[in-house]
Amino acid sequence: MKQRIITTDLMEEELETEGSLRPQYLEDYIGQQKVKENLKIFIEAAKQRGDVLDHVLFYGPPGLGKTTLAGIIANEMGTHMKVTSGPAIEKPGEMAAILNNLQEGDILFIDEIHRFSKSQQDSLLHAVETGTVTLSNSSSVLNLRNNPWTGRILTTLQNGTNVTILGTEGRWYKIQWGSTVGYVHSDYIKI
Repeated sequence: MKQRIITTDLMEEELETEGSLRPQYLEDYIGQQKVKENLKIFIEAAKQRGDVLDHVLFYGPPGLGKTTLAGIIANEMGTHMKVTSGPAIEKPGEMAAILNNLQEGDILFIDEIHRFSKSQQDSLLHAVETGTVTLSNSSSVLNLRNNPWTGRILTTLQNGTNVTILGTEGRWYKIQWGSTVGYVHSDYIKI
């Protein structure tokens, strides 16, 4: 007897079918002519500048093509699209990890972003605009360690310090603050 799977998550075998059903480029997209015209101008301007496309926010009820349009932007810009959803991001360090795994020019599509709290929205905007995240814990200072496995402290950072994430090692983030590079546990990254 075949096992019946019921889930809203995208299954691996659905990836090929879904990709072939969705339009890949603006010229293939039917409808929403004004949106297409605006996007074409935005995309062409970014390409002419040799730059990435600025922030784009799509809103509306399900089925209008928000995810499809994000994929089209990625294809038109010749880059990759990473997809997540607001409800999937529960812990502060999860968004930092997602942002850290993006490559230069990648498109990040966050479905149901309206489910973010105001502080999550503000932190995401700060991270995207400045390229830094904020360190936060219950005490007033954080210890920046030379590696995740030793107790040696390189420096102490004030709570609320903005840092750049360079990478991850397990639950530790490799961060840069000024010219100092070290590690902070993911529980202390707020975004």
